[in-house]
Amino acid sequence: MSEFESEVSPDLPAAAATRKRPKPGERRVQILQALATMLEQPGAERITTSALAARLDVSEAALYRHFASKAQMFEGLIEFIEQTVFTLVNQITERETDPGVRTRKLVMMLLQFAEKNPGMTRVMAGDALVFENERLQERMNQFFDKLETSLKQSLREGAASEGAAMPTVQAQVQASVIVAFMMGRLQRYSRSGFKRLPSEHLDTSLGMLLG
Repeated sequence: MSEFESEVSPDLPAAAATRKRPKPGERRVQILQALATMLEQPGAERITTSALAARLDVSEAALYRHFASKAQMFEGLIEFIEQTVFTLVNQITERETDPGVRTRKLVMMLLQFAEKNPGMTRVMAGDALVFENERLQERMNQFFDKLETSLKQSLREGAASEGAAMPTVQAQVQASVIVAFMMGRLQRYSRSGFKRLPSEHLDTSLGMLLG
């Protein structure tokens, strides 16, 4: 998301220094950073706007000058996830010609992003969205559908090069299994209080998934 930083990075940028009069758009960024940080805390599945305002030392009215609703704040986080991850997906797709290596890198990138951004993991895993507007979960579902499509393209190319009888079908099944694996890793990371890392035994796991 351009509001966070101009250079895409799998890390959420550090909170901007507080100023008496934030620059245009800066307070909006601070709100999203504070929300992401609060989501990293145990038991933070449901965050109130009053708690968020208290963390920022502003009134709830000040929050609503920048966001129409709490759902819109979560949409800001989802937008950051989408733009960061799919920019990296495009970079990997363009740079890596070997479909097998490309698939591994795509999976590793998503799990590493989650590992470095625990608050974002709660959003991706859906834990932070349970009590929020259902359109937020629908948008995350679309995120994983799009990621599955990227994996499917890479897997189909690999299956075709290996002479598979039905490369498209094989790729569809494999992509579905890999996305389910990634979502499971995100949920375990979130629900273990960020103790069970998404990258745990990743090379071995990918070896079993991809052959």
